[in-house]
Amino acid sequence: MKRTIRSSVWSLLLCACSFPAYTYATSHVRRNDATFANTLVTSAPGKPTAHPSPPTIQDPASLVNLFIGVINGGHVFPGPTLPHGMAKPGMDTDSPGNHAGYDGDARFNVTGFSQLHDDGTGGAVPLSNFKLFPLISCPTGDTFVECQTTLEKRRVLRKVLSDGSPDDFASPGYFSTNLTNGIRVELTATRRTALHRYTFPAGVVNPRLIIDFTNDGSRSATSPEGIIDSKTGRVMASARFEASFGPGRYTAFTCVDFKGDGFTLGPPTEHGMWLENFPVKNSVNVHQLYQSFANQIGALLTFAPRKQGPTTILARVGVSFISAEQACSNAEEEIPKFDFDGVQKTARAAWNDILSRIQVKTENVDPETTKLFYSSLYRTHISPADYTGENPKWNSTEPYYDSLYCNWDTYRTLYPLMSLHDPENFARIVRGMINIQQHEGWLPECRGATAQHYIQGGSNADPILAEFFVKFHQQAKALHVDANALYNALVTDAEKQPPNFNLMGRQANILNKIGYIPSDVWDPAGTNTKQVSRTLEHAFGDFAISQVAKILGKKQDVAKFAKRSENFHNVWNPNVTAPGRPDISGFFQPRFLNGTFNFTDPRHCSVHAPDTATCFLDPENTDGFYESSPFVYSQYVPHDTAALIKLQGGTEKFIDRLNFIMDEDFFDSTDEPSQQIPYMFHYANRPGLSIQRSRQVIAQFYNTSINGLPGNDDSGAMGSYVAFYLAGLYPLPATSQILLGSPYFPEISFKNPVLGTTTTIRSKNFKGNPTNGTGGNVFVKSVTIDGKPWKSNCFLEWEAFQKGSTIELELTDDINVTCGRGAGALPASLSTGGFD
Repeated sequence: MKRTIRSSVWSLLLCACSFPAYTYATSHVRRNDATFANTLVTSAPGKPTAHPSPPTIQDPASLVNLFIGVINGGHVFPGPTLPHGMAKPGMDTDSPGNHAGYDGDARFNVTGFSQLHDDGTGGAVPLSNFKLFPLISCPTGDTFVECQTTLEKRRVLRKVLSDGSPDDFASPGYFSTNLTNGIRVELTATRRTALHRYTFPAGVVNPRLIIDFTNDGSRSATSPEGIIDSKTGRVMASARFEASFGPGRYTAFTCVDFKGDGFTLGPPTEHGMWLENFPVKNSVNVHQLYQSFANQIGALLTFAPRKQGPTTILARVGVSFISAEQACSNAEEEIPKFDFDGVQKTARAAWNDILSRIQVKTENVDPETTKLFYSSLYRTHISPADYTGENPKWNSTEPYYDSLYCNWDTYRTLYPLMSLHDPENFARIVRGMINIQQHEGWLPECRGATAQHYIQGGSNADPILAEFFVKFHQQAKALHVDANALYNALVTDAEKQPPNFNLMGRQANILNKIGYIPSDVWDPAGTNTKQVSRTLEHAFGDFAISQVAKILGKKQDVAKFAKRSENFHNVWNPNVTAPGRPDISGFFQPRFLNGTFNFTDPRHCSVHAPDTATCFLDPENTDGFYESSPFVYSQYVPHDTAALIKLQGGTEKFIDRLNFIMDEDFFDSTDEPSQQIPYMFHYANRPGLSIQRSRQVIAQFYNTSINGLPGNDDSGAMGSYVAFYLAGLYPLPATSQILLGSPYFPEISFKNPVLGTTTTIRSKNFKGNPTNGTGGNVFVKSVTIDGKPWKSNCFLEWEAFQKGSTIELELTDDINVTCGRGAGALPASLSTGGFD
């Protein structure tokens, strides 16, 4: 779900240094904002072991910059949350790009502080439900009925620092801002509850708080309900909202309670519902208003100020997708004492637990590289969100995860990264996906706020489930993952066509009959579009299923799904050539039902597209491709790159084509099908080119500024992609192989709490990282695992991470290194007997 305009990316990239990486400003009044100390590095005590523990970064949360990518289309969420938390309270602005609520451009006004957000999405603006907003005064005589309550009238700017940035601060589990009206706002969160702290300046007469029932990000609310308890100030509310990337709607609920910080707040001195800019004093229910479809509606409360000094009011905001009563129960259970500092400390500890599982040594490494790594790792744990207990559609004791927005974005790198350090959460997500299949018939693809969203490339839960099972089938039972249920979910996806394959599943009937999705068949079950992309994605999905079948000993299914995984051959047209480059021949192309080929210009869906097509979701786009060009998709056969090399005329032509794609800007770092391209030189026995190209991508497109992403973060897809590149690795999901480059650190280790192992990759002769990604002593000459020579310089096997190993890389400045000697040195491909 993209995209930033690429032409502007380059100009902004060249001056990225002019965008400040946010730091804690001296103008902030710190209120026990957790421990923001410098990173403490200590050596592990005890005698040396066979795999000595590396020095430990005790507080990796201090290295996380939450403001990377908060302008120019990154749509990154910088507010507080727990790892995979449901509650994501954050600032909302009136920016046109406020998909995560926030915008790092200080010119945009603050409109509220809402409780639910997503990270890095495209489409329509998601969530941003139930905004709170503090009022320091109202226009005429500061009377209740004169208060301005709509988004347009209440909005206010933030204070601005000397460098032009807004006076905002964020750290894992915490966010704060200083508004130009003198109010300071701080936020923290538990899994389903937000805690706000509003500090009004001394002398305020009527501190007031708006609770907004209707203004989500898309202004889509219908059927608002709300009630005020005038004795306690508790506000309970709900409304129905539209899905941001699909046809459905969802209902959300909230429960808000208030308490004085350091003083007894007491009941509200004034209360009432408001309609547009008209508060109705003493009203307690929305039914006391005359509302229409487009009205903005909410509650307004006035409290007595503290007698001396600033007035600080805590607002505890529970959220639920079940009921307002459950929202209250969530809040009471998770934050019983309104302990802001305690909640914040707990959240930070949760982040440090998960971030500290990947440790790096930082000698001779630019500190911004370390921050980029941990910031990217952090964003891989914002989504999907743990909605367990909040599924309104069926009762189940299984976990329920939402904000899957979308599997097409995340299956390539996010879940393989979880395999390395967080398999327990991974298992819970897999269980949740299986449970959805058991109740809705097919595995989920895109999902947000309990609503089905539109499929992008294919049914990409298949490689996610296979990734888990290939890596953790021995631990599946202990992790409560039912192998039979998992396999049944995969086979159902592959064999059974749903009533609407725009939302889940595959166009399976004709695909399984003829081996490709034709461009001239209008199936009533879905849209006739993305035929080539879906054929290729489903081919990889079938390969993933074959790998699970192999583990389960289902020999007939192994053969069947492995054969289906070769369906990519059915959309290969060897007679199409690249415009201006007749030596580059052969592309995946749309194909008619009668077997003849349609034609799509290889430049289609790229920045060079003659028709400027972007290939997003469009029922009129029957050219066969989604978001990526035929140039990119014609490199996309992850499970059988050897066959692709053969189709493209051999290794030299394959290398030439990869270089052309990179040099002529067909490679798109913002688009997931492009992510593997820099590493594909491995398959042509030129890993040095892969290492250099992948490093050039980081140097050109990613940094720690607020403009540090070239496009949407896509629910952590970009974060996990960057984390892998910086770790010197690139995964092949649903297999036991991980492509090997060279880490940006002299040493990096992965602790796997389920396996109880730690694997360390150590680079001998590490001399730092070239700033532009070109050259340097970064190419891998040889590899040893636990002191024994390894057969390849190009890949590692999962076994090394499974048992816990010390992997040593000998580095050189020779870009002409190879994968090594012998047939087993090259990464695996299906057609050459790999993955057996």
